[in-house]
Amino acid sequence: MKKRQGWLFFIIFLLTLSIYLLINYPLKFGLDFEGGSSLTLELVKEGGNVTNDELEAVQFVLDKRVNNLGVSESNLQTLGRDKLILELPGVNKIEEAERILGKTALLEFRIQKVGTTDDLNNLQSQRSDINNLIDQFLFIKNRDEKNDYTDINNILLNIQNDLNFSPKSEDLYKKLIETKQYINNQIGELFTKTDLTGKDLIDAGRRQEQTNNNWEVTLTFNDEGARKFALITKSIAGTNQTLSIILDGESISEASVGIQFSANGITGGLATISGNFNAQEARDLEVQLKGGSLPLPIKIIERNEISPLLGQKNIIKSVYAAISGLLIVGIFMIFNYRILGLVSVVSLILYGFFNLAFYSLIPVTLTLPGISGLILSIGMAVDANILIFERIREELRNGNTLIRSIDSGFQRANSSIIDGHITTFLSCFVLFLLGTNFVKGFAVTLGLGVGISLFTSLNCSKTILRFFTTYQSLRQKDLYLPRRNFSN
Repeated sequence: MKKRQGWLFFIIFLLTLSIYLLINYPLKFGLDFEGGSSLTLELVKEGGNVTNDELEAVQFVLDKRVNNLGVSESNLQTLGRDKLILELPGVNKIEEAERILGKTALLEFRIQKVGTTDDLNNLQSQRSDINNLIDQFLFIKNRDEKNDYTDINNILLNIQNDLNFSPKSEDLYKKLIETKQYINNQIGELFTKTDLTGKDLIDAGRRQEQTNNNWEVTLTFNDEGARKFALITKSIAGTNQTLSIILDGESISEASVGIQFSANGITGGLATISGNFNAQEARDLEVQLKGGSLPLPIKIIERNEISPLLGQKNIIKSVYAAISGLLIVGIFMIFNYRILGLVSVVSLILYGFFNLAFYSLIPVTLTLPGISGLILSIGMAVDANILIFERIREELRNGNTLIRSIDSGFQRANSSIIDGHITTFLSCFVLFLLGTNFVKGFAVTLGLGVGISLFTSLNCSKTILRFFTTYQSLRQKDLYLPRRNFSN
């Protein structure tokens, strides 16, 4: 009894968690349902034409970046010899995509030049002042309805006069960002290039610093990169020189190396970038580094919005068709299997919530092929229930008690259900490895559905059915099997 109650409470917990996830993490839909935006990207190469190999290399890096952005079901194709068209579902992702895709993401590690300590300290102090001004700007923007930026603007003008720098933008926030970028570029000029670059990276990640709310980016080098990093850190350990991490010419972090590393340098192939990042900045940098550096710079020359490819009427028809099919299946199950059919309907409802919760959490971008995979997996869940219910009916016809029939029915159907789900899951795995983006969407949704279907069929259905049988009024055999089928 306690074991059955434990399963029941666990299922209720999963249902509550699923509803919470669906409320707080809305489902994402693809271009065919939601529409999105199209970016036309142009490769920039001075003094020559873009080659096919360079175009393919840029396409490969951009595809990795888009996937790391979480924008699945995107469409990236070439246009002529030096252009690419990128279609992204969801208009709200475009600003983020523009910011990240436009970066070359050339990562370098540089050593400070001798005799530049005073210049570096001055620039770092000015950068710190700019960061404070940015924080003040955002605070006033969010809290003060008057939005008086007079003090911020005056301090910024003084810093720009010291730097002999004039930003192009008229917007105050953009002026702050441009000034910060200029300072970072000036800092980068105080450092000498080494042979350690982003090409020596294996992976990048992010984590929150333990002492404050800032985030840092972690780097993992390959064997050659680890050797180079150890030699570089050994050469400046215990000196006044610092090591700078440069991204697209901008210094994003400078750090000294302690004298304890003067013998062997920093070994192990791991490094950390601490640049007072917030969560979004750390994520952007992680995405850029994971995607790799672009062989050539790109610029966005055109941006267009895309209407849903299926059209609003077709979308509504698809939704009606899916709901109608599920209702017909539910009515058939209840009519034919009575209480058992009602259990299957409850189990399918749970299955739907669990499935959609997984889609919102991963997240899975739902397209028409993906929804087809979801509906097909629902059909598999119904098939599994039918196998179990027929076994239960068979036990009842042989004169067994209801409880024993239920236990025996689930036990006898287990192997058939598991074998069927495994073969389908293997098919999904092959489709995901070899298929195109749309086929992969179908394979992911069907594969997730197969796994969840196995849980709901073997665990949820049995738990709900045993819960129903705790009520005396629901133990009558004619609620599970017509009287003409009873054993004499």
